[in-house]
Amino acid sequence: DILVDGNLCDCDIVVDCKVGDPIPLEVKLTNWSKHSVGPFALTVTPYQDYQNGVHNYELQDAITFVGSNTFYIDSVKPTKDSVYFGALLFLYTGDFYLNIKFHEDNCSRELPLSWFCLPSVHIRATEPM
Repeated sequence: DILVDGNLCDCDIVVDCKVGDPIPLEVKLTNWSKHSVGPFALTVTPYQDYQNGVHNYELQDAITFVGSNTFYIDSVKPTKDSVYFGALLFLYTGDFYLNIKFHEDNCSRELPLSWFCLPSVHIRATEPM
C-alpha cells in the first residue's frame, strides 16, 4: 500500500497538497510468501508526465525529499508487514507522479511479484490559501 498525506493511493486517485507543506509518504510492503525476502532497497522517483510519451525526471528544483528518497530494507519476514516513512516538499505547483521501484540485485527474483506492481501515485501541488 502507498499512502500520501494519509490517503491511500491507487491509479484512480489524485492526492492534493499545498506547495511548501511537507507531505508524509508511507510505503507498506506485505510479504505473503513463505520465505523472508531481503536485503533490498526501493527508490521513490518523482516525475512529470507531459501526456505525449515524455516524462521529466529533472525535478530537483521542484520537489525535495525530507530525508532520503531511497529506503534500505534488511528483510521482510513471511506474512509480516514492513512500513517505510518519508516526506516530500513541493516547491512549485503542478501535477506530479511518483514512481516506486526496487533496486535490481540478486534477491529481486525472490521478491513478491505484487511488489513490482505498485501503483503510480498522482499528486497535484497547489498554491497555499
